[in-house]
Amino acid sequence: MENYLYAIVSVSIFALLILFLFWVFWPKKGLLAKLKKLGAYRQRVLLEDALKYLYDCEYKGAVCKSENLLNNLGISQEKLNSLLKRLQSLELVSSKNDTYILTEAGRSYALRVIRMHRLWERYLADETGLAHTKWHTQADYLEHTMSGEDIDKLAARIGNPAFDPHGDPIPTASGELPTHKGKPLSGLKEGDVARIIHIEDEPVEIYQQLAIEGLYPGLQIYVLKSDKDSITFAADGEERTLIPQFAKEVTVEIVAAENVACVKQERLSSLKIGEKAEVVGISLNFQGQQRRRLMDLGIVPGQRISAIIQSASGDPVGYRIMGTTIGIRRNQSDQIFIRNKEKEYYGHTE
Repeated sequence: MENYLYAIVSVSIFALLILFLFWVFWPKKGLLAKLKKLGAYRQRVLLEDALKYLYDCEYKGAVCKSENLLNNLGISQEKLNSLLKRLQSLELVSSKNDTYILTEAGRSYALRVIRMHRLWERYLADETGLAHTKWHTQADYLEHTMSGEDIDKLAARIGNPAFDPHGDPIPTASGELPTHKGKPLSGLKEGDVARIIHIEDEPVEIYQQLAIEGLYPGLQIYVLKSDKDSITFAADGEERTLIPQFAKEVTVEIVAAENVACVKQERLSSLKIGEKAEVVGISLNFQGQQRRRLMDLGIVPGQRISAIIQSASGDPVGYRIMGTTIGIRRNQSDQIFIRNKEKEYYGHTE
């Protein structure tokens, strides 16, 4: 009996060992194959991120040295050396005196990745309810997962947009991009009037802080004070101050002072019960499905809107527009601009 049990245990152990070996060494589906595939994927992601950064330097007219790549990619010097050798062996990058530039093949590859990233950001902004602070991180993952054919289908699905939600131009399928324009906000001087045309979404921590400040492409600003320590400006009638490290991540273009309305834009959230106003528009910082919902409900320029009822907690508030009462929460009404506020009680305007 003991010999019988011993034989069963031995056979079971042997069978488990065979299964384990199959699990580890099975071609294409085994553990080693998956680890090898994962390693190759990570190497490709690193390579593509390096190409994106090199193109960004080139597009902005900046010199890129190994130190810049090291800081941007966040890898060890050993890994960077290996990556640079691979990029040069693939003839994607050339170098001279520790300065790295893209070859034609490298530039074409970089533009494909950039196109994927910016199309995904546009899709996430317009078609999903994902928070704007998460668009970049999600797109950073998705850009490495699709073929050129798939991304062209995505572009067609969302109408072949020209810009991503941060104001960056989206490369065409043939790799064309408009010439870089604008200057960093940190380079403006007192009295300058400008319009934000782009907000850099990396590093994510800086972008999140800029978003908290309420900055977005299309916002007009007037510089009140500028020195080596900070820049103070008026935007939407409110005063804001940024340190140079943050201000340099915002790209602006100078506009004529007479074309800028420096008055404070009133928000729908400021409308008290019994008051009415005219809708001016929705903040460009408010994108996606929620923006489309508001527009579908009649929140479009020129429409008259009035606050008629408030919930017990004060949020949401009921507004009357186009003959219908709709409930809008404070975080949404803060993003809707109005003008010509009037009080209207029992149908009589004061």
